[in-house]
Amino acid sequence: MAKSKTTLRYEFLKGLWDENPILKSLLGLCPVLAVTNSAINGLAMGLATTFVLLSSSIIISSIRNLIPNQVRIPAFIVIIATFVTVADRFLAAFFPLISKDLGPYVPLIVVNCIILGRQEAFSSKNSVFRSIIDSSGMGVGFILVLVALGGFREILGSASLFGVTVLGDWFQPWLVMILPGGAFLGLGIFIGIANWINDRRARA
Repeated sequence: MAKSKTTLRYEFLKGLWDENPILKSLLGLCPVLAVTNSAINGLAMGLATTFVLLSSSIIISSIRNLIPNQVRIPAFIVIIATFVTVADRFLAAFFPLISKDLGPYVPLIVVNCIILGRQEAFSSKNSVFRSIIDSSGMGVGFILVLVALGGFREILGSASLFGVTVLGDWFQPWLVMILPGGAFLGLGIFIGIANWINDRRARA
């Protein structure tokens, strides 16, 4: 029993650090670079992606034995696209400004390597419960990095966080941080810090 609990705990926690989809696997970088010019956009994209990941994982793990091996990828994509449409229409209906800011990157969740990769590597081979744990951990890890990167860029580029001014008039915003170049710079800093921490842990 203790071993089972430890395993389930690891299945969730691995997505937060050891197998973080952005910092370690470097997957799904297109939306990461495109929409993280603010913390709210990062949060919205992270939640939309997690909803699709979790929902598709539940369905795919439930019917994994019914999907012929020859058509598993097309079947996965159809299921993922269904939930992407739900997320896209929900944002357009209830959060039109955020939906406009995210632009085409919500529909592009269909081809996000994180989601298809987890279905192929995990959900199609494990039970519904374990798939929920795995996709929840990956989703939370994805959200944390998007919000942190979006907040980092927003603070330096706009002197605000979630639209609230946090730095006074003394601070001159770095315009580059809310431009595409700032996305690459910010992500590089985050990955560099993550690699440094992993190196320190390995030496300890």
